[in-house]
Amino acid sequence: MKNLSILFVCALLFVSCKNATEEKVDMNETEMETSVAMKETADYPAPMQAVFEAHGTMAQWNKMHNLCFEMDGKNGNETHTISLHDRRSKIETKDWSIGFNGDDVWLLENDPGSYKGNARFYHNLMFYFYAMPFVLGDDGIQYEIMPLTELDGTNYKGVKVSYEAGVGDSPKDEYILYFHPDTNQMEWLGYTVTFGKDATVDDWHFIKYDEWTEVNGLLLPKKLTWYNVEDGKPTDERNDLRFKKITVTETTLEDSVFKKPESAVIVEMPEIE
Repeated sequence: MKNLSILFVCALLFVSCKNATEEKVDMNETEMETSVAMKETADYPAPMQAVFEAHGTMAQWNKMHNLCFEMDGKNGNETHTISLHDRRSKIETKDWSIGFNGDDVWLLENDPGSYKGNARFYHNLMFYFYAMPFVLGDDGIQYEIMPLTELDGTNYKGVKVSYEAGVGDSPKDEYILYFHPDTNQMEWLGYTVTFGKDATVDDWHFIKYDEWTEVNGLLLPKKLTWYNVEDGKPTDERNDLRFKKITVTETTLEDSVFKKPESAVIVEMPEIE
């Protein structure tokens, strides 16, 4: 009976993206309009504003309340559902589900040990890569304009991003967004990984964004390609991820979509090194 209960819960979880256009909750429109207005008038440096404009504008991004996509992960197909304004999230596969309900990250395994990795680290990882460049408009971010940088034979403009203390699980992470000088469209992302560490690192990784699709007025990626790195620069392709069934809408999802199932366990942050 216990296994049947778990399977039933998992079956319910998989309907969140499918029903995104049907599930709505009452909202205080005045509060939401105020929140969006504050974000739209944020003091972004001119290069970041140009990139946002090239990808559909921050105003259009801020109208959206949920984002869903599917991708092939290590354990097969993954369905990602994100509540954009509060960053609650859920990832579903046939073997396990990971969610963030606004307070805790939880993990539900159909069979013990079916998830390999750190669920706390992974719960918003692919969303963050996928939702570039818009997530680089979040609060608590510091910007530094970079000189022209040659990557794979092309000179790109760049903006380096760092975070104020206490922002997110990895405030020491750094990013460099590289964009084409003619189109202002994002083409590369450089990033460091400091999860579980209390210091910045100089080990840069690179992703190329070379396939975009327009979804509800926004340019969102269809493919991300990770590159091997030598002397701090990308060299050749290592692996890529493709995204499908992409939706981004103004519908606000029910709280139940992200609620921790009874059989799920809460995943704590690791001790900081």
